[in-house]
Amino acid sequence: MVASVASSAFFPASSSSSVVSAKASQRVGGGPQNLGVRGIVAKPTLSSGAMRVEAQAPSKAGLKSETLKVEEDCPSTARTFYNQLPDWSFLFAAITTIFLAAEKQFTLIDWKPRRPDMLADAFGLGKIMQDGFVFRQNFSIRSYEIGADRTASIETLMNHLQETALNHVRGVGLMGDGYGSTPEMCKRNLIWVVTKMQILVEKYPSWEDVVEIDTWVAASGKNGMRRDWHVRDYRTGQTVMQATSVWVMMNKQTRRLSKIPEEVRAEIGSYFMDRDPILDEDSRKFPKLEANTADHVQRGLTPRWSDLDVNQHVNNVKYIGWILEGAPITILESHELASMTLEYKRECGRGSVLQSLAAISNNNAGDSAKPGIECQHLLRLESGAEIMRGRTEWRPKRAQGLQPDWLQARIA
Repeated sequence: MVASVASSAFFPASSSSSVVSAKASQRVGGGPQNLGVRGIVAKPTLSSGAMRVEAQAPSKAGLKSETLKVEEDCPSTARTFYNQLPDWSFLFAAITTIFLAAEKQFTLIDWKPRRPDMLADAFGLGKIMQDGFVFRQNFSIRSYEIGADRTASIETLMNHLQETALNHVRGVGLMGDGYGSTPEMCKRNLIWVVTKMQILVEKYPSWEDVVEIDTWVAASGKNGMRRDWHVRDYRTGQTVMQATSVWVMMNKQTRRLSKIPEEVRAEIGSYFMDRDPILDEDSRKFPKLEANTADHVQRGLTPRWSDLDVNQHVNNVKYIGWILEGAPITILESHELASMTLEYKRECGRGSVLQSLAAISNNNAGDSAKPGIECQHLLRLESGAEIMRGRTEWRPKRAQGLQPDWLQARIA
């Protein structure tokens, strides 16, 4: 509408030409075939020269009466210079309305980020790097992901690792209809299950920090796959956490471990990297742990419905929360988790009742040269069947962000 008003303002129609054209139309045909579409007749207005449209029945009498009406509406005297100026009021009103609406929107919404790192992978989609071998994704630490220490919990970081792994599979086009399973795995009802996990945390990010996670896969023996992660602070590039894991295949129906079929190996083999694990393997054996030798026992742990994943068993990240509940509260208050080695023995599902056992195997809290506490963990069913064994190392909370020598030796 603004365009029509503007065009009429730049090209005002004269009243005399309108009268001539109206009379000419009557003399030439005098019938409906000489009218516009649906018998539309245009006539000028007095003020601006803009066209006014009126519809009428296509008849000779109507055409004659309309012509007479146009002649009566035309001014008898010539238009003055002032009257010939275009009428800009409608155009100015439209422009003013648009600018006021835009100003209101910019006032309500602050489009300027406070920090440039907030633009890093704003939608969390991730990207493929190094010819498809490495997948990178950024995560912003949310307020509901931090704990009492004002830092992200270990469960938050582990969930980020899991999300990155799944997005890596989807990013390279291998995501089937399962939970990280490839199309060939789905045909054979196969899923991935983790058997071992090693984690080294150098610092815990805080609220609004952005972490950058790289992940890649490699072969592990004949029937396993290794997945590594490297977590950095997006702004500083400082290492936040490193983790390595071993995965095997399990039949979703029989719940038994399976070899990797050749068809599946052909799918995933081209994405394996020839690289050493990001962490040296912790090959120390786990000591036997019983309720009478444990320093702390947490009983009556039951999975909730929200703890199950799409494979109908408890997610491996939930196990970490359970073993930490078995740690003495004095350690949780004064220390933070520095490293963790986990061995998954079997799955558990809805209706299981578990126990979390913990024993302090090494307490060097008073040793300034090698501070820290080491604990042994066992997660088992009340019937005695082992679910997971673990070893954790803790450092004083005042050492957060530092890298003692005893941790530096663990980095590959």
